[in-house]
Amino acid sequence: MRLILIRHGESVGNVDESAFCLIPDHAMDLTDVGVQQAKDAGARLRELLGPQPVDVFVSPYRRTWQTLEHLALGSRIRRVREEPRLREQDWGNLQDLASQQRQKRERNAFGHFFYRLDSGESGADVYDRLTGFLTGLTSPWADDAGEQDRTVLLVTHGLAMRLACMALMGWTVSEFEALSNPVNGDFRVLTRLDTNGSSTGGGLLGLGPAWVLDRPFDTWK
Repeated sequence: MRLILIRHGESVGNVDESAFCLIPDHAMDLTDVGVQQAKDAGARLRELLGPQPVDVFVSPYRRTWQTLEHLALGSRIRRVREEPRLREQDWGNLQDLASQQRQKRERNAFGHFFYRLDSGESGADVYDRLTGFLTGLTSPWADDAGEQDRTVLLVTHGLAMRLACMALMGWTVSEFEALSNPVNGDFRVLTRLDTNGSSTGGGLLGLGPAWVLDRPFDTWK
């Protein structure tokens, strides 16, 4: 099994923090730069996939759906399912800019995994919902349960990408905290080495087959 995780292209909120005071987080559009990032990522993904079909799970946010559209994977997409558990870390309703900036400073000092946003989630909360999704990743399509070479694309967000890799790769909290989010429009590929359950790769729940990441995340700066 191969799992591809991609961060959405640049959105309005990525270039203007004050936008979160006026526009719901889930309703942020891609910028022109973000559209181009998605198109460029799509070209790389089409080369990676070749003719192989891909099952897609997408965060319910507008910017992730727009990213999927501009990936232009066409007939390679076998099925698409919106998956709310792939959403961005919840901040809670419209944001106050001063409060938003304060919480980001506190989160950087406290740690992204344990710090809980005033009206939203901690990184640990996001980890919990992601592990639930990843554990049952093949359950929506039971007829594919025995497929050994399945490729799944997750169109999601930067923090969610790191936390999903943390769950599958068996990273500690300290290892997670040392890494930065990928840039907008970037993706990572996780490949499962063993499908017979005999490996003890230290992944999700410390059980099951080992996963290999195609390239590391940058370290936190």
